[in-house]
Amino acid sequence: MILDYLLMHLYNLLQGTSSDNKLGQGGFGPVYKGKLPEGQDIAVKVLSRQSGQGLLEFKTELILISKLQHVNLVRLLGFCIHGDDKMIIYDYMHNKSLDFFLFNPSEREQLDWNHRFNIIEGIAQGLLYLHKHSRLRVIHQDLKPSNILLNENMIPKISDFGLARIFKQNIDEANTNRRVGTYGYMALEYAMQGIFSVKSDVYSFGALVLEIVSGRKNNCFHQIEGPLNLVEYAWELWRKDSALELMDPTLRDSCDINQLQRCIHIGLLCVENQAVDRPTIEDVLFMLKNETASLPMPKNPAFITRNSVFQEVEKSAPQQLSANELTLSEIGGR
Repeated sequence: MILDYLLMHLYNLLQGTSSDNKLGQGGFGPVYKGKLPEGQDIAVKVLSRQSGQGLLEFKTELILISKLQHVNLVRLLGFCIHGDDKMIIYDYMHNKSLDFFLFNPSEREQLDWNHRFNIIEGIAQGLLYLHKHSRLRVIHQDLKPSNILLNENMIPKISDFGLARIFKQNIDEANTNRRVGTYGYMALEYAMQGIFSVKSDVYSFGALVLEIVSGRKNNCFHQIEGPLNLVEYAWELWRKDSALELMDPTLRDSCDINQLQRCIHIGLLCVENQAVDRPTIEDVLFMLKNETASLPMPKNPAFITRNSVFQEVEKSAPQQLSANELTLSEIGGR
């Protein structure tokens, strides 16, 4: 761990930091690029006093990251608490986050198919570690492109564990009255009933795979008619036997068509409506690595039609939606 006096030096340095050093902004607060006295580049997440996330999320992230070590998880270097100000210090990722490349027209071409497939597999490897092989069984709960960091070799690192839940090894699912996460990546059973499990992360992973393949945001559909989101759009194309139309046009020259179509197939399996029907992340990795293995046919995904979603929400309870969090109150779990 980094010595406290170095962290305090860093804290003082950040007080005068300019927006040029700002790497991004999350629900937790801003993230800055910093440098330690010996010259090491670092990323510093600063807990905003206006943040909806607080001390509990801060402690959760510290506890989890300090105990988890994997090539596809971001590495904690240290932390600092100074009065009401709190910071977490990570390895600096030279290529920022996945969304910076994926949804930026001027950067997207740098993500050829080989990079994208390796990113998909790396995220799955990180999730497998969290779900099965780490000392703590962890549900991430906020898997999305902005929480996938990329190092200088484009190796993905899952980050931002402030909303994560720790499971006992003999527990398969739990429920909560407080829904947190990002709309569009939340499984239906969690959004509507507060039920979460490893299959909640699998749903988020599936939505993420469809975004990586298409280069489109899951929530980019705003038409009054037509698909509600990317998941529904991908399903419509699949049913028409036109799944390859989902492909990002910039992949045309680098793409392994069979591999890409297999990823779409796996993505749709991961976003199925019923959690029990979704594969485990271990199954996902097997399907990604074994191109001759047969895949089951996907069933209807969650959030399949615009009208059905609105009807379900109206039947459920009052809701508050923000860009980063969905909150549904007074919905009975099982």
